[in-house]
Amino acid sequence: MRRLVIVGASLAGLRAAQSARKAGFDGDLVMIGEEPHRPYTRPPLSKELLAGEHTVDRVQLPCDELGIEWRLGVAAASLDRGRRQVRLADDDEVEYDRLILATGSRPRRWPGTGAELDGVHVLRDLEDALALRAAFDQRPRVVIVGAGFIGCEVAQTARKEGLKVTLIDIASTPMLPLGPELGKWCAELHRDQGVELRLGTGVAGLIGDARIEAVELVDGERVPADIVVVGLGALPNTEWLAGSGLRVAPGVECDATLTAAEDPDVLAAGDIVTWPHPLADGDAIRIEHWTVAAEQGQLAGRNALLEPDQRKPYVAPPYFWSDQYHVKIQSLGLPGRADVIELLESTPDGSRLVYGAARDGRLVGIVAINAARRLGSYRLALEDPPPFELLRATVAADPGALGAPVGAA
Repeated sequence: MRRLVIVGASLAGLRAAQSARKAGFDGDLVMIGEEPHRPYTRPPLSKELLAGEHTVDRVQLPCDELGIEWRLGVAAASLDRGRRQVRLADDDEVEYDRLILATGSRPRRWPGTGAELDGVHVLRDLEDALALRAAFDQRPRVVIVGAGFIGCEVAQTARKEGLKVTLIDIASTPMLPLGPELGKWCAELHRDQGVELRLGTGVAGLIGDARIEAVELVDGERVPADIVVVGLGALPNTEWLAGSGLRVAPGVECDATLTAAEDPDVLAAGDIVTWPHPLADGDAIRIEHWTVAAEQGQLAGRNALLEPDQRKPYVAPPYFWSDQYHVKIQSLGLPGRADVIELLESTPDGSRLVYGAARDGRLVGIVAINAARRLGSYRLALEDPPPFELLRATVAADPGALGAPVGAA
């Protein structure tokens, strides 16, 4: 294997390149990216870069030493596995011996009326963040449609700027995958910081004459807006794989080693991967988080150098974090699959919390609020998940049994 091609100049793609080089690959390494930029990290886009605290240089990831042939500013258009070629949008063709797919995802756009109005934003890439930063400088009234993690992070950044913010979601609580109890906690956090919430109501349309003026709710209320940020989740960038013979539903279907189900010479990493995970009882899942993309990229880069029977599986409990105001929210495992989310630990003042998430009586996830030092022990528990009743009893009987009490975090 002398030529490794990575489609997607992303965090996952860069980690794959770094991992392959570290493992001894000295052949041709080609990275294809639709954006004109070399890889950069995305979490600051909704926080430090959006707030003007970071420059563009601060989000760039170092990659000069890797000996990469860069093909930037041009999207992959199709994949011909028979000829081992990736065709680009400019009709050039790139040959490969092994291929890693890391094309990430794109934001869902507003599907209804008013999507074309000036002042309607999404936040996914560097240009999105810079455009929104420039809009914030005009001191606008900000309305955010979608109270997921991106929506909540944009809300906290805007409020820290002193902007008037309204957060809208059809769900009754923000950050729906964390469950209703944590969602209520999050709602109060944002209310305490001055965010107006419109929860449990849908949006009928975006109103304006050339430029956004208001968001109309299904109950007829019109919320004045100078800008609207649409945070309705993301879609994996897999359309270019149509006709390739790879199964996509909605991510590229891979086995536990991140190898495409139909082709041992094609691997994938990051937002576009659907793969079986032990915490999901072997069901296929797809995760759109920074740490998962980084870890999968590293593994895909190593596995691409090996024969299929030598490749290692990706079984780490998925991890993500979100910084909102003075609070760090961290999650391990798959709390979104839980049928029960229960408070396990709390400091007397309620400033540090640990919630356990269970499905069918088995631990599947942990959510920690300002309790980073507690995560190590729970991570070990998730590697061989105990019955939730046993975990609850262990913590109740001796809060120090799994590490330092949460109050010491």
